[in-house]
Amino acid sequence: MAIKDRSRLDDHYSQKARSQGYPARSVYKLAEFDEKYSLFRSGQKVLDLGCAPGSWTMYAAEKVGPKGLVVGVDLAIPQGSFPEWVKLLAVDLLSVGDAETWGAEFFQLGADGVLSDLAPKTTGRREVDQARSLELALAAWSWAERLLKPGGFFLFKVFQSPAADEFIQRARVRFQKLIRLKPQASRKQSQEIFALLKGFKAE
Repeated sequence: MAIKDRSRLDDHYSQKARSQGYPARSVYKLAEFDEKYSLFRSGQKVLDLGCAPGSWTMYAAEKVGPKGLVVGVDLAIPQGSFPEWVKLLAVDLLSVGDAETWGAEFFQLGADGVLSDLAPKTTGRREVDQARSLELALAAWSWAERLLKPGGFFLFKVFQSPAADEFIQRARVRFQKLIRLKPQASRKQSQEIFALLKGFKAE
């Protein structure tokens, strides 16, 4: 489908998401990764950080099915209807210590994947927004490092910056493969990029 006007493309994804029952267009970013790199399979346990408004959680739940588990975490629990194999938690994502409590409850044998679509409230000041985005990406990584099982994947968003590039390369050492992508559903003016790290290596 060729849509030259970027605003029309944005509207297309938003309207498509609503028509398919997803609360936000961001679902197509995750779907693109999944279609290209086969992230999900039945029975997986997946952690979704910054899950509100719930599109990524819904998509992951559809893919892992009733034999799997998706734990969605955010400051506020998303509204809407989710299947029974989805657990939603209101947690401060920067309070890493909380992971020890519910991580042991839901991920005794480890998580197959950790998702993070976390983004800060933007100020319009590029350096400030980049620093806040990196702080969230680092927090997501601290959870992933604790909970991922060997062979697991970590997919996260971060605003582009030299510091973000350095972080991605540091985290990459713990994985077999790094893939960087700006999905088609990302807005053209957005600073966001996504990094997919596959094949987590146990220390």
